[in-house]
Amino acid sequence: MNIKKNDKVKIITGKDKGKTGKVLQVSPKDRRISVEGLNLLIKHLRPRREGEKGQRLEFPAFMSVSNVMLVCPKCEKTTRVAYKIVETEGRSKKYRACRKCHEVID
Repeated sequence: MNIKKNDKVKIITGKDKGKTGKVLQVSPKDRRISVEGLNLLIKHLRPRREGEKGQRLEFPAFMSVSNVMLVCPKCEKTTRVAYKIVETEGRSKKYRACRKCHEVID
């Protein structure tokens, strides 16, 4: 998957279109992510005991990876992800790179 935890992403569709935030959780199996402060849902909890008050919990819900774009930390533009293979001391490693400024993201 192109997006990892702690990446900065911009939402391109849905009720929070145009907003940016940090990725909190990634679920690669379902190709879903959770973004801090965006796509908030409210869960109502009933009081458990007599005299206790009920609660409303706001939490960021999961959304599809196709609804967000990665924001490059170098050029601050939304971009697709390219991959670069860098060889050091006879070993090669695959890195994510920005398609616009060609800088390595990882």
